[in-house]
Amino acid sequence: MMLDWMDYQKQIGAQLTEFMKLTPDSVRGYQALSNANAKTTHLGEKVRQLISLAVAVTTHCDGCITVHTDAALKAGATKEEIAEALGVAMAMNAGSALIYSLRPRFRRRPLPQTLGQWPAPRS
Repeated sequence: MMLDWMDYQKQIGAQLTEFMKLTPDSVRGYQALSNANAKTTHLGEKVRQLISLAVAVTTHCDGCITVHTDAALKAGATKEEIAEALGVAMAMNAGSALIYSLRPRFRRRPLPQTLGQWPAPRS
């Protein structure tokens, strides 16, 4: 089922308001961290939002997807730039799955500290 993203964003806002009443310091801490990243201008707002959106997709955060999609568009990102950022996110997940797929090979042996120490495969 597809989400009604606008309604979902409103629900998150209402729930976040209630959550902030329960643990204001935690939410303020998150806001401080988020705001600290916005103070630098090396990447610019559009790139920051494209990165945030890509991370939101890879971490499966629907609320983050709604917020950062809107923010990326407001910062001037095009649909093509958003699609490219999401393509990079997909590739990172695929790469991670590929590398993690090597782990079962070593399940009965400790994982090496460096790649140069990997044991030779058993016949």
